[in-house]
Amino acid sequence: MRNTVDILGVPVDNLNMRQAVDTVKSFLSEDKIHAVYTPNAEIMMEAHRNPYLKDILCEADLLVADGAGVVMASKILGVGLPERVAGFDLIKNLFAETENTPMRFFLFGGKPGIAEQARDNLLKEYKNIEVVGIRNGYFSSSDEKDIIEEINSSKADILLVALGAPKQEIWIHEHKSILNVKVCIGVGGSFDILSGNAKRAPEFFQKHHLEWFYRLCKEPWRYKRMLDLPKFIMKVTKVRLFRVGKKQGA
Repeated sequence: MRNTVDILGVPVDNLNMRQAVDTVKSFLSEDKIHAVYTPNAEIMMEAHRNPYLKDILCEADLLVADGAGVVMASKILGVGLPERVAGFDLIKNLFAETENTPMRFFLFGGKPGIAEQARDNLLKEYKNIEVVGIRNGYFSSSDEKDIIEEINSSKADILLVALGAPKQEIWIHEHKSILNVKVCIGVGGSFDILSGNAKRAPEFFQKHHLEWFYRLCKEPWRYKRMLDLPKFIMKVTKVRLFRVGKKQGA
């Protein structure tokens, strides 16, 4: 049975990175498709505004806290998550597991050429990894039938969808019934990093939960989106204060 914590009505899995990796690996032996999402504070706030997205997150088979803001929110609510389980780190750990556990990956998303570069780098770094298919993220609705057929014919176990949030979560949700894979994971801009076309925040920023600040310095046009982080923490704090007040008044 899943152990989750409720954060603004969304059940986030209460586990660490090792447990998350093991959970995804366990999905590979089950005869059904599994959806894995990795929301940060921005996506949690978007889900608060968008009931459809909230329903999608609630129906996930695994929902991990990608952002430090989500972990902070869990601590404010008194149900602290053990650690941040970043989506990029999750898939990197899965790649490393291919040394002992065979997994076939399909890379779907990113600008033309990016997934190919990511594949080439993965093949250099992980000797046993199998990348059985690639498709960029530029397509129209008329292309989707061919994309689904390409994915299904590849015999992939894990489909990595890099369409950006929340488009990737919505795409997975709306197509998982016709996909012939074991696991779909929304991976955001991971292909850009894997391909070498973008850099992740330095370790100092990661360790001190300041990746958001690093991204803001690099991409100042993102400031409006990043305002969702303080809004999210304020929203969670209000929920906490309401619960405390309710208990004291009981």
